[in-house]
Amino acid sequence: MRTAILAAGLLAIAAGAFATPIPNGAVIKTRIFNDCPGSVLTTTNMYPALISIDDTNMGCVGFANLHNWRFSEDGGATAAVFNNGDAFRFCASLVISGTGQAEAGLQVSPWWSQDVDGRLNVRTTDGEVACFGGRLPFYSFTGQHGVVYVKGTPIYLEITYRPNGLSMASPATIEYKVIYNSMTYLSGPLNFDMGNPNDPPHGLWGMLDDARVGGHHQFFVGQSGPAGNATATWREICYEPLDVVGVEEKSWSAVKHLYE
Repeated sequence: MRTAILAAGLLAIAAGAFATPIPNGAVIKTRIFNDCPGSVLTTTNMYPALISIDDTNMGCVGFANLHNWRFSEDGGATAAVFNNGDAFRFCASLVISGTGQAEAGLQVSPWWSQDVDGRLNVRTTDGEVACFGGRLPFYSFTGQHGVVYVKGTPIYLEITYRPNGLSMASPATIEYKVIYNSMTYLSGPLNFDMGNPNDPPHGLWGMLDDARVGGHHQFFVGQSGPAGNATATWREICYEPLDVVGVEEKSWSAVKHLYE
């Protein structure tokens, strides 16, 4: 209880002084891609302890069904808005299971593709673990470290975004972290490029304003057989704003402890 009070207090301080979102729930959005509209879809939202999305093919042969979840500041009614100058870190332990094929992971999705792009992605077809799309700097844990995911096993994923000076001299950075089979892998801080200089309303040198943050589950219908299924389960979902300098490691430890 004392740990929960400490974490709540630290988050309240950050919320009062800065604009970085302070989620209190998650919202699930289904069938963004819907190549098998007759599939059987089951979702569970017990944020922050667990979010689960299961999709079962019903004889379709199309490409994929895509579903996602997003952090929410209104108890799961709507997705929270993340902006270029926000600073945050979030994580989850992911398991992809089932008889079919899929990819799933964490997302920082840009304003023009709030439901699809910007993925720290884990894929069952070939075991690739990589970061790509939207505004995210590319990084492959498979290519750089030889990480190959095996379906049915847990993999820890973490993303840290820091805006820094949002300039050429001090661009925003993002760092990806993976723990798999008791081994820890880090991308190190990766710089954002400038972005689109003809689109000043969304900012430059970072993830850009009006982003969305959470996770995704893309079920490969055509590769899963006529009755195949795939389940993505995120457990111990963690989140921390990083605006408050000097307490972030202490607060991160406290927040993570809530989900142990």
